[in-house]
Amino acid sequence: MLDVALLGTGGMMPLPNRFLSSLCVRINGRLCIVDCGEGTQVSHKILGWGFKNIDAIFFTHFHADHISGLPGLLLTIGNSGRVEPLTLAGPEGLEKVVASLLVIAQELPFTINFIELPFIKGTEHKFSAAGLTVGAYPLNHRIPCFAYSFTLPRPGKFDAARAESRGVPLKLWSVLQRGETASADGFEYTPDMVLGPERAPIKVSYCTDTKSVNGVARFIAGSDLFVCEGLYAEDEKLEKAREHHHMIFSEAAAYARDGGAEELWLTAYSPSLSNPEAFVDKARDIFPNAKAGYDRMNKTLKFKDEA
Repeated sequence: MLDVALLGTGGMMPLPNRFLSSLCVRINGRLCIVDCGEGTQVSHKILGWGFKNIDAIFFTHFHADHISGLPGLLLTIGNSGRVEPLTLAGPEGLEKVVASLLVIAQELPFTINFIELPFIKGTEHKFSAAGLTVGAYPLNHRIPCFAYSFTLPRPGKFDAARAESRGVPLKLWSVLQRGETASADGFEYTPDMVLGPERAPIKVSYCTDTKSVNGVARFIAGSDLFVCEGLYAEDEKLEKAREHHHMIFSEAAAYARDGGAEELWLTAYSPSLSNPEAFVDKARDIFPNAKAGYDRMNKTLKFKDEA
């Protein structure tokens, strides 16, 4: 299973009851965070999921409301006792941006590994982090910006008859069932020799700070949860949102519908949108299972046959 929490749901500037946009994903006690504006570590502290096991932080882009909280968060992670390397991923130039921010956070007890993603329109990047398959897809903002997806794969069921027919020694069954390769009597045995076809994974997608761009529906396809920007609620503000390379509720809902998502959480609200819940029907008219996100809203996602 996979735990997901919104650490902040605001855009542009933090408000007393709404920190800036940030998402936390937890798998087997290990954590990944997407974006880190002001207030991220405060909200994370309130959530209570801990700092030491944050293994990776992903950045959609380098506007201040998405990254300016990083120095404080890194110091807090260090003070939690972490000494293992931490992964930071984002658009090209990430290492330079982080180096400038770390002028005020120079003494960290862990090293930082950087993953810089070339911005090529229409090209998805895939890599692994914290036991998850991570996808990054280029968006259409004023500077390079990426949407992210997090997929928890699920291997096929153990098939004893298959193992016996392949002559797999009984002593290796449990090892192969864990997805590990094993050897015995000079032969190598692989997990596919004892497992059936892969089963449906858990997938979470996150998209913010963009105007409409081709390919997003395909990128989020099959998401159990789609978290998406809704800077404004009213359709009348569509042109204003597009002028600044942002989206409104109805556009987020259309992506959720076209991508076949199970559920939509709206986020990244304008400071002028004081009560998103009052307008959520703007999204539900297009995608019925839309919800107005709020700080520390969280959910445990389970594999479909476990739900």
